[in-house]
Amino acid sequence: FLNKNVDESSLNYQIQKHIEGALVGPIIIKLGMSGMFHKYFMEASFSAEEFHKNPEYFGKILDYLSELNWFSKKGKNFQFTETGLFFARRATAYGVTVSYLPMFSKLDNLIFGKASEIREIEDGEDEIHVNREMNVWGSGGAHLTYFKVIDEFIIEIFNRPLNEQPKGILDMGCGNGALLQHLYEVIERQTLRGKHLEENPLFLVGADYNQAALKVTRANLIKNDIWAKVIWGDIGNPKQLAEDLQSDYNIELGDLLNIRTFLDHNRIWEDTLEINSDRISTSTGAFAFRGKRLSNKDVEENLLNHLKKWTPYVEKFGLLLIELHTLSPEITSKNLGLTAATAYDATHGFSDQYIVEVDVFHRICKESGLEPDTNLFKKFPDSELATVSINLLKK
Repeated sequence: FLNKNVDESSLNYQIQKHIEGALVGPIIIKLGMSGMFHKYFMEASFSAEEFHKNPEYFGKILDYLSELNWFSKKGKNFQFTETGLFFARRATAYGVTVSYLPMFSKLDNLIFGKASEIREIEDGEDEIHVNREMNVWGSGGAHLTYFKVIDEFIIEIFNRPLNEQPKGILDMGCGNGALLQHLYEVIERQTLRGKHLEENPLFLVGADYNQAALKVTRANLIKNDIWAKVIWGDIGNPKQLAEDLQSDYNIELGDLLNIRTFLDHNRIWEDTLEINSDRISTSTGAFAFRGKRLSNKDVEENLLNHLKKWTPYVEKFGLLLIELHTLSPEITSKNLGLTAATAYDATHGFSDQYIVEVDVFHRICKESGLEPDTNLFKKFPDSELATVSINLLKK
């Protein structure tokens, strides 16, 4: 445990703090995913026997967390403190980062060996670089804050005259289905469309590249009695997605409101055939694909070509997206402990994902013919430390 007398600016303190985080991070995620943060346990005292089949070992974990002032202990019973409740309510925020621990356990091979091995799996096999179930759980909970921000636009567009509204919504990269569920409830309760769902049903589509995510989405939507199509889809191939929707459901992709959250940076890399030789990249990010370094210029060109693929399908209603961003090393180094940029750069950089700065992202959007709506645009935090943005891109 941390020595309370150690100077917080000292190297010793920082090392101890990192070790503490390495222990606490996985623990808090496992507790959250197994139901520990249900209100029953959060509001009343409980014993280790009530929660775990191996109370002796689980009690040691609770004792450790009590040392961190997460629990108070009386006899054999534990009760959450305000500190513990603070972390419990934010447990999902740690889910995505912790889900990449399998990747970090193979860091030697990623840096010095054959980096592509960690992504070499057969069709139908589970990914080995990330715990996808944990990733979906963490992202679904952590993103709820941002979902609420887009409600204003959703209410506006589904309050238009019925013949001017989208036929439905396509959530590309649906994760655990939380966004689709949230949007359906907003539309049903707060819009004109919600009053006319019998004669004007809402066509909901959850699409994802990952089978584990599709399984979770399907189960969650059924559990909440929400009718939706849950299908496989690749964000890098909207043409195929459009053809599948047309042939299987007789619906045009362009007639739907296209939405995605934290996905465009996770597109599968494609070498850029048409390159603007005059491009001068302004991104400070570091990028690779299967162990091969990518130039920032090529990453910007790749993003441009990616967005151009979607342009024909978002002309009617725009493209609503929430995206993750990097920060320049200069800004990050001046704000250690105040930004998660280091964690984002590590988890996404080593797993072949391409996060660029907010201003770089907007510049490429404009090059593709998609203009960010300045009225809807928001960034979090609303400062130079912004690593998340909400955008409505219009042609």
